[in-house]
Amino acid sequence: MQNNVLILDFGSQYTQLIARRVRELNIYCEIKPYNKLPENLDDFKAVILSGSPFSTLSEDAPHPDLSAIRGHKPMLAVCYGAQYIAHFSGGEVAPSNTREYGRARLSQIKEGRFFNGISSGSQVWMSHSDTIKKLPPEAELLASTEDVTNAAFKIESEKIYGIQFHPEVYHTQDGARLLENFLVNIAGLAQTWTPDAFVESTVAELKATVGSEKVILGLSGGVDSTVAAVLLHKAIGDHLHCIFVNNGLLRKNEFSEVLDQYSGMGLNVKGVDASERFLSALKGVEDPELKRKAIGRVFIEVFDEEAHKVTDAKWLGQGTIYPDRIESVSASGGPSATIKSHHNVGGLPDYMKLKIVEPLKMLFKDEVRRVGASLDIPGERLGRHPFPGPGLGIRILGEVTADKVAILQEVDHIFIQGLRDWGLYDKVWQAGAMLLPVQSVGVMGDERTYEKCVALRAVESTDGMTADWVNLPYEFLQKTSNEIINKVPGVNRVVYDISSKPPATIEWE
Repeated sequence: MQNNVLILDFGSQYTQLIARRVRELNIYCEIKPYNKLPENLDDFKAVILSGSPFSTLSEDAPHPDLSAIRGHKPMLAVCYGAQYIAHFSGGEVAPSNTREYGRARLSQIKEGRFFNGISSGSQVWMSHSDTIKKLPPEAELLASTEDVTNAAFKIESEKIYGIQFHPEVYHTQDGARLLENFLVNIAGLAQTWTPDAFVESTVAELKATVGSEKVILGLSGGVDSTVAAVLLHKAIGDHLHCIFVNNGLLRKNEFSEVLDQYSGMGLNVKGVDASERFLSALKGVEDPELKRKAIGRVFIEVFDEEAHKVTDAKWLGQGTIYPDRIESVSASGGPSATIKSHHNVGGLPDYMKLKIVEPLKMLFKDEVRRVGASLDIPGERLGRHPFPGPGLGIRILGEVTADKVAILQEVDHIFIQGLRDWGLYDKVWQAGAMLLPVQSVGVMGDERTYEKCVALRAVESTDGMTADWVNLPYEFLQKTSNEIINKVPGVNRVVYDISSKPPATIEWE
């Protein structure tokens, strides 16, 4: 790669957002933990230091050796990064009298390349409890706010720019402009990271790496595995063997519809219906983690059996994307806590003895979609909502049975089709229905009923790390509820989930 940006992560909740903003400028970047600097820094032309939940004043504050970077590469230090540079360069950092959090407006901006096109009064977003009281001896003040005197500074001799606000968040009005000023006008990076360029370089790399050897890839029907398959197919053609396993927990008609779509795209795909095998493994299992593990185990067994039918296969293709691989830094400096097991990463048994190829391993989800569009993948497939690997198995709370799956498939179909019919599908990031282990009293005609309750869920998000519930029209919810109760035997109550993530998660299990 050329024109790379290194983002050092000090544990900020916004670190991935910094990377996304840099990528939106068509500039490639990578995130690394502050305590694991790359051995070869020649690959990077500029460096960004992230914010952090730490205080530079605490004894356990991150304190990496930046001697190979300072004075050698242009550096943008954000929030904690700016305080870190100030503190260890002869300046003074101290606790603020009040927590500096939320909107602020820049003032006393010094004109120059860094603030080019950004005027006084521009809104920025603050999020810190320490503040820079005194700049280092060689530093020059570039901007202030009403409450923060040293909101931005530079150390010209070391090519360092420090800011106490977050340019990566939506609330910083000219954040993208500031990042572009630093990366393009100051660091001199070229804006060449485009979907077309990624396709060209990745296909060439796949041809060189895989050659004429065979690759097996498990398709899920989702965006990631689809784009990975098309990239591999573009590179190696029919040497790619795709397997699409029906675990019996897919949406209504999804197995046949997805197979038809894939065959229409020219992919070499084999469909395997293992529904009964999965349902048998789930019999009597109620714990959500045990359900996930059972589904994962059976998938590997089925996939391995089918893979052995492809003679001389050497590679396993996966649709792993960048957020799945980033080494996160927690508030304690260690690995982040695992909330629940993830279906995309790991799980490859040693006995398969296949080499791994991951064409999308450095892309964010939105970049995967843009690459897919560059490959002329149908919009319907690229616009598909994320769907969990365990499928409806984790949307049925409690034991999973064939009858429950059939009920939830009908409910889900009415909900999702309704979103499409009302023009709401593309305004929602993810939607689905949950079958609750609850019986409730109802009345249909003149008779009392005692039937199941379902919960509908629709959220808006960018990457699933945080999410908020979507305020769907009351008229839509009313019509959908009536249709579900009237058309799906066994359901007499519909509720709508208005929980955000955090504190809830998107899925119920």
